[in-house]
Amino acid sequence: MFLWALFLIALTASYLSFQSFVDSGSRYFSASWGGIQWEKQVRNSAKIHRSGDGVVGLDNFNNYYDPSLKKARKSMLNDHGVFIVEGDINDAKLLDKLFDVVAFTHVMHLAAQAGVRYAMENPQSYVHSNIAGLVTLLEACKMANPQPSIVWASSSSVYGLNDKVPFSELDRTDSPASLYAATKKAGEEITHTYNHIYGLSITGLRFFTVYGPWGRPDMAYFSFTRNILQGKPITVYRGKNRVDLARDFTYIDDIVKGCLGSLDTSAKSTGSGGKKKGPAPYRIFNLGNTSPVTVPTLVDILERHLKVKAKRNIVDMPGNGDVPFTHANISLARRELGYKPTTDLQTGLRKFVRWYLSYYGYNNRVSKTVN
Repeated sequence: MFLWALFLIALTASYLSFQSFVDSGSRYFSASWGGIQWEKQVRNSAKIHRSGDGVVGLDNFNNYYDPSLKKARKSMLNDHGVFIVEGDINDAKLLDKLFDVVAFTHVMHLAAQAGVRYAMENPQSYVHSNIAGLVTLLEACKMANPQPSIVWASSSSVYGLNDKVPFSELDRTDSPASLYAATKKAGEEITHTYNHIYGLSITGLRFFTVYGPWGRPDMAYFSFTRNILQGKPITVYRGKNRVDLARDFTYIDDIVKGCLGSLDTSAKSTGSGGKKKGPAPYRIFNLGNTSPVTVPTLVDILERHLKVKAKRNIVDMPGNGDVPFTHANISLARRELGYKPTTDLQTGLRKFVRWYLSYYGYNNRVSKTVN
């Protein structure tokens, strides 16, 4: 009986090993990356051009919001010679392969599970993307030779329940109001650790309510526009004592300038093969517009640009992690990066509405109804 038991154990182990081989093989052959042609596309995209740096993108095209909008962005970037790899930052083998194909000098890490309220529905997605994904990326960067300089997207949400304004990089950030904010705060602590131990040059950017063309449909300005055009009511939250919520809305072009300034001024990492050779810079900057605007004023501006009155449903803000206001102090970014936002909300929303009407095919319909 003992020999039969050993035989069954060995047979089971053999089967599991074979099944594991089959599973890994099927994953390999079904992967959307790899191969000679794929490597050629990556190298061509990463080549430095007369018009600027070589860039390779990475996106998992998840369905948190309409993937067709993401695919449209991909198509536009492809028209400009930027190859977008379809994959996840948690895929360590993919990241290792990319660094093996190209010796990247910089990494601009913008991938994250965004949104404050969705964290109450799907908290694991925030841990998966914002913490586990960040660590997977940092592990790949620390082992790369040469190590790249890293610029990554933190968030103004790390200021949490602070009531001192404007928010400064020197303010405490230990009272997050949402899981999303907590994962971004965790990201700042994690990146500091990798900077300290492995010599990675790291810059964190605290974005303040980014908006504009090609933006996220789950954000208020985007969903307000959609509902106003469709004749549906919009929900406008207000804070305690009926105080209007306010946000430091920052136009996408200004954010891009701040990102480029961060990349251009980032020093080299000092490690090699996972070993630190000397101290490397660790920086954090606010990227905002410095001019908070109330949400009702945002709706007023949209009404003027759309030439349609909104059906407003005013309700008290629920306890979902939103904060009553944000306001950026950008003096450090101005001094170190030459960062200077130039687009006010009136101008930025006009550009967004023009894009929205064109992209979703409202131009003809709207011109017939408002003329």
